[in-house]
Amino acid sequence: MTNINQYLKKIGLEGKKASRLMAKASTQQKNDALTHLIQLLNTKAKTILKANEKDVQVAKKNKLDRASIDRLIISTKTIDSMIKGIQGIVDLKDPIGEIMHLNTRPSGIQVGQMRVALGVIGMIYESRPNVTIDAASLSIKSGNAIILRGGSEAIHSNIALSNIIHEALKKAGLSVQAVQMIDSTDRSIVEAMIKLDNYIDVIIPRGGKSLTKMISDEATVPVIKHLDGNCHVFVDKNADLDKALKIIENSKTQRLGTCNTTESLLISKDIARDFLPKIVKMLHQHKVEVRGCKETLKLVRGIKAASEDDFYTEYLDAIISCKIIDDIDDAINHINQYSSHHTDAIVTENYGHAMRFLKEVDSSSVMVNASTRFADGFEYGLGAEIGISTNKLHARGPVGLEGLTSLKYIVLGNGHIRR
Repeated sequence: MTNINQYLKKIGLEGKKASRLMAKASTQQKNDALTHLIQLLNTKAKTILKANEKDVQVAKKNKLDRASIDRLIISTKTIDSMIKGIQGIVDLKDPIGEIMHLNTRPSGIQVGQMRVALGVIGMIYESRPNVTIDAASLSIKSGNAIILRGGSEAIHSNIALSNIIHEALKKAGLSVQAVQMIDSTDRSIVEAMIKLDNYIDVIIPRGGKSLTKMISDEATVPVIKHLDGNCHVFVDKNADLDKALKIIENSKTQRLGTCNTTESLLISKDIARDFLPKIVKMLHQHKVEVRGCKETLKLVRGIKAASEDDFYTEYLDAIISCKIIDDIDDAINHINQYSSHHTDAIVTENYGHAMRFLKEVDSSSVMVNASTRFADGFEYGLGAEIGISTNKLHARGPVGLEGLTSLKYIVLGNGHIRR
């Protein structure tokens, strides 16, 4: 552990130095680094894919679950998506240095707030190597330094990507220490890293519930997190059922292993008899197992009985829970009890029900007549996201550029003294 502490202290010191340099970097420099990164992702795509193939083969050999392998794979489409996300970040306004709420006080001083970088971000994540690019790009544009600790299953992919990021930083005249990748797979590094409060300003975990809970419980560094993504779609009695069918299909079946995939389905009792069989048929065509409440079992054959735990579960698999709901009040109460407060949607043509749902459901993203799969930084116009937060302090929902900044008060005077 002594060697690990020394290793992390060195990285932490380098991160602090780099964060001060990044705080002074111009918008042009930061955008140049990201533009170089786009070019390098294009020219070095084969290197990335080769490194990723090593990780995927090891994952299959180790019998990693299907959802984790799905998140691990990098394809040419993944690289195109990375590039699109980076370009989106380049196009965004640089938040650093923005002055707001400037007003003159009776004393004559001017008081306002300035947006500044957080400093050093610690990112701990599993599987998804695309997070390396998203996190680094957002950190660069927001003027922060970042220390990345990816999962052992993606080590070859992450090292290949971090080498490319370093090359881009160097070409832009920025410190390569602004993005540091921990290349050790020793699990005890995570335990030490989350207590590095002298060097790291915030920890962002992105992975399984057990990892995030451990970090949340044991970290001495502030944490931006979400534990899981038990997302709901509620089909109201006033829903357009064609819309509802499409939304449920997309929300659940587009990708199984993401935190914005719908895991729980709620159906109004007024439409359940006619509509539920159509939903179950569609889900079964996609080989999705349906686990239903007692009322659901009465209406449709070929589904399993849901336990109480099912309604709390983020499956990340071809399984969905289903419950027949009395009304809008019942739906809101159910979601607020069982949801992970990530993303929840209502399908309805009733304006009053839609507005109540938006106001009363206590989640970081609440939707009307849209797939939960839209809960994503890129789709929200943030360029990319470093994660999705279900915290209520500092950042909530997809965390983009502004989520990686803070505000400090500034006071402008001209020889003013307090009387």
